[in-house]
Order: sequence, then C-alpha cells, then structure tokens
Amino acid sequence: MGLALSLGRRGLGRVWPNPNVGCVIVKDGRVIGRGWTADGGRPHAETQALARCDGAGATAYVTLEPCAHTGKTPPCAQALIDANVARVVIAADDPDPRVSGKGIAMLRAAGIEVEAGVRAAEAQRDMAGFLTRMTQNRPFVTLKLASSFDGRIATATGESQWITGPDARRMVHAQRAAHDAVLVGAGTVRADDPTLTVRDIGVTRQPVRIVASRKLDIDAAALRATQDQAPLWLCHGADANVAPWQDTGAKTIACAAHGRQIDPVDMMTKLADDGLTRVFCEGGGSLAASLLAADLVDEVVGFTAGLMLGAEGTPSVGAMGLDRLSDAPRFKLIETRTVGADLMHRWQRASASSG
Repeated sequence: MGLALSLGRRGLGRVWPNPNVGCVIVKDGRVIGRGWTADGGRPHAETQALARCDGAGATAYVTLEPCAHTGKTPPCAQALIDANVARVVIAADDPDPRVSGKGIAMLRAAGIEVEAGVRAAEAQRDMAGFLTRMTQNRPFVTLKLASSFDGRIATATGESQWITGPDARRMVHAQRAAHDAVLVGAGTVRADDPTLTVRDIGVTRQPVRIVASRKLDIDAAALRATQDQAPLWLCHGADANVAPWQDTGAKTIACAAHGRQIDPVDMMTKLADDGLTRVFCEGGGSLAASLLAADLVDEVVGFTAGLMLGAEGTPSVGAMGLDRLSDAPRFKLIETRTVGADLMHRWQRASASSG
C-alpha cells in the first residue's frame, strides 16, 4: 500500500476533478502492475495498472474505493472483477454518493475478498482535496505566507521582492505544482504583477491562475501576457466590468460579495462546482484574512526570513476584527524545515489529523 500511496501522489494538481489514486497489482509476492490516475483524471489508476499485467488470482492494492458507476469510463470495480483478481485491499472509502460502499459491495458480490481501511489516514491526507470537495463542496485550501521574522510581506513603501531566498521560492513553485490552482487577490496583482506560473522545475501541466477582484479593476499585464501558458480565472462581484476580459480567453466567475470583498464561501463553492479540489492561496493580506475568518483554510505553509521590517511594513494577514484569543483560528504544527537561509513551517487546522 505504501507504493500505491506514493504513486497516487504523482497526480497531485494534475487530475482534478478526480481523486489522485494509486494502484499496485501483486501476485506471488511480486509487483506485476502499477498505475496512477492519469493527467486530467482519466484513465483511472486501476485500469492503468491492470493494462500492464494479467491480474488473474492477484491482489490489488488501491488507495481509494474503486468506482462503481459508469461515467466517461466503465466502473473500476467491474474492471477488477473482469480481470479475475482474487483480493482487493483498499485504503480509504469514497464519499461520492455514486460510489460510497457500492464499489466494495460489487467486489464482494463477485466473490472477491476485500480488506478496507489499510493506511486510511495517509490516503485521506493525500486525497484531502477530493474528499473536501465531496464532503464540504469546496476545495482544500492551502494558505502560503512568505514573510519577515516579524510577519511582514513588504516594506512601508511596498517593496517585497525578495523577502525570502531562491531556495524557498523554488519550493513554492513545487507546492504550486501540487495544487489545481493558485489564488491571489487584486492587491497582490497590482503590487507585484505576477505570472503565477510554475517555472524551472520541469513541470508540463500548469495550475489554473485565479484572481479574486470584486470590480476587476486590475491591469494584470503579466497574467495577460502568459495566457498561452496557463488558464486564467477571474472571480468577481456583480458590479465588475468584465468587458475588457471577454476576448482574452480568461474565464470570469461571478460571486456574491460582502461590502468591498468577494464572499469567500461563495467563491470556493463556485470553484468546487468548476471541478477544483486543491487551491494554493498566495495572498495578499486581505484575501488571507477573509479566508481565515470564514474558516476555509485547511493548511498554512509559512516561509520565514531572518530579517525585520517593523510595524510600518505590510502585515502578512489583514485585519480580522478579533477581540479574544479564543476566537482566533488555530493551527497545529506538523512540519519544520530549513530551506536555504529561510525556515519553512507547515501547520494544519487544529481539528484535523496529521495522518
């Protein structure tokens, strides 16, 4: 199952809206087939693994309950039955109502031995995006904060490039690649004019770039100039001027608004409806604050540099209107690592399991 889990991780950021599943076929103590969900979500892991071997009498290790419904492809449970496998070992249950329990029932009805729940916590962690979309109708959200030691992302004059070093920035590109989409607010676009693409690590499939801007009062020259490199989605309010974007190839998504900001809950629901399972938010401070206040952040990744910018610098998280510590969002430390001259620290929402 460990190999199946590692294979499934190859699909992170590449298979949405489907889950990143891994599958290993074993016979007589030897791996005879392996597969993972292909880019774009098809073919599925089980059919990829079965295509590479004769599965008769073998054991299949699968990180998610095999699907039981016919969509664009036949059910994977049926593929395992047709291959005459003798046993199927499953890590996590699939909460999709088209599948939940039905895949296991199909296998058992065909006389196949099924063992479920093997290394389930690890599988749930790896497929948190798909599972969050299925159970909460929103993507899994990672908030990335790159800041000075005193929590600032720019000087008083707005200078921000670069607070962290090249090793940290390279790691951020790898983290972007493991998500379906990269999200920033309008302020970040105005200040930094980013491309939000993954660069210099050999990635062939780019994440969706998303900008949250209620009025779409942004120039976004770099995003426009790189339209041929990665999709661009614009989340906006009802009063936005979408006309300048209609012929650019960008996708516009109308969202509800609260005052001067887009409603983050409605935005995430709309993104889930469009198939996204994992979103990597890179700020700025106002967007980060709104996601935190709405309890939408599942994981925080911080990159902290050894410099101080002082109180006049721009804070990494905007105003949240908190009066009591008990109202503050809390996260649990699950990893620390030095990255070049900087410190990377990863935190998970306090109510979640680290696996």
